[in-house]
Amino acid sequence: MKLIFLDIDGTLTVPGENTPPESALEAIRAAQRKGNKVFLCTGRNMDMLSPLLKYGFDGVIASSGGYVMLGEEVLYDCPMTQQQRDTALESLHRHGVFCTIEALGGSWGDENMDAFLKDQPEGNSEIERWRKALSENLGIRPMSEYDGSPVYKVVIMCSGMEQLEEARELLEKDFQFVLQEVPAHGCINGELVNRQFDKGKGVLTICRRMGVPVEDTIGFGDSMNDLEMIQTVGTSVCMANGARKLKEISTMVCPAVEEDGMARAFAMLDLI
Repeated sequence: MKLIFLDIDGTLTVPGENTPPESALEAIRAAQRKGNKVFLCTGRNMDMLSPLLKYGFDGVIASSGGYVMLGEEVLYDCPMTQQQRDTALESLHRHGVFCTIEALGGSWGDENMDAFLKDQPEGNSEIERWRKALSENLGIRPMSEYDGSPVYKVVIMCSGMEQLEEARELLEKDFQFVLQEVPAHGCINGELVNRQFDKGKGVLTICRRMGVPVEDTIGFGDSMNDLEMIQTVGTSVCMANGARKLKEISTMVCPAVEEDGMARAFAMLDLI
């Protein structure tokens, strides 16, 4: 039995969409029929990944590892403290950084973020996800409507690294500033992820609970927030549309999501 971990945006689906290619769904079902288990492993919170649960995954690693489920069992749950959340938002907003905060049941973004995104070029899966989430109303509400729910992650977007200096000084001891590749895309975007968790630690949590050695895991990703998963799993697969640095360290590179890459990689790895 293999445990298979799938990022969503840019890996399982076109960034920002909720419908995987039929070829990917057929491959996932075939892999499960062979006795393998398939998990979502995503930066999305539970609210934003919920449209994909109907496809019958065996569990989820959500919020970049902050919330982990095996079937209906919650294995790990680690939101920010209120102080951490407030320090992050105050320091980031003070320097003009656009923020989206993610709780289990919802996401809230700065009201002027959509105008900022309209000026950004295409090609970055995280930028594309947020552009699509705002334009198609996939549940991101205005920051003014935030209800105080525990926050697991802060997504950040800005024009220059200097805008992050104060926040890094205050928070980098406890949080990784996971930034996407910058030069090709003209804007800095990424997320603050608690150092207590990451996608790789989420993989290990499920392995321990199931008694499966990490050598028997396979991970699929495309962006730098997949780094720890790619470094942890026994076999790592980066999509052709993925980050250059991720391709360099992955076991293999498969075709892009629009080119049936996941199904073709499943076949190459004898998962179906």
